[in-house]
Amino acid sequence: MSYIDGFVLAVPAANKDQYIAHARQGADLFKKLGATRMVETWAEDVPHGKQTDFYRATKLEEGEVPLFSWVEYPDRATRKKAGEAMMSDPDVQAMSEMPFDASRMIYGGFEVLYDTGAQGKPGYVDGMISPVPVANKEAYRAAARAQAPLLIEHGALRVVDTWGDDVPAGETTDFQRAVATRDDETIGFSIIEWPSRQVRDAAWKILMEDPRIAPDPKIWDASRSITGGFAPVVDL
Repeated sequence: MSYIDGFVLAVPAANKDQYIAHARQGADLFKKLGATRMVETWAEDVPHGKQTDFYRATKLEEGEVPLFSWVEYPDRATRKKAGEAMMSDPDVQAMSEMPFDASRMIYGGFEVLYDTGAQGKPGYVDGMISPVPVANKEAYRAAARAQAPLLIEHGALRVVDTWGDDVPAGETTDFQRAVATRDDETIGFSIIEWPSRQVRDAAWKILMEDPRIAPDPKIWDASRSITGGFAPVVDL
């Protein structure tokens, strides 16, 4: 079963080009160690929420922009092996100077529950992080399976829903605080790939009126989910 490492971080807007160069180096490293793809996306349409949002999640500072990123692996074992190799890889040490505050970076490992659509390079991405009761795993998968065709019908290229598997608590930030998880909850990390922002915006105007796309409160508390639209800056 495929596996994803998910990341949320804050990068100074002034460091965008520097960050892209850094991420490209990172992509080469991840792929050398077995990853199949790395995607970095830059916030473009990220709303402020009442309880939770990407800004609070990363403790965003003035002049910074949230990023939503992920690395794809063929399976958990490959991801684990890559993580172990990074601990002693000299190329990793050479990248230790980062153009952002890594102490506020959020990361975790996710089992892919449902993945449908075309593989390719999207022009736009919707990212969502949700708190989901552990007991509702199969109900959450079923909801993803039911809603994905609606997104594809309205132009989405690919829909991926994942389940928190190796999501550590952080000292400053983490996925748990990002969506205010409760003791019986884990993290859902979801990706919708679109051909363009124009297609995405047009689709959501229609989908927001369709009751079939509405989150089921019996499955998870969407009021604590954080969502946003992001422009890809690296896709390798």
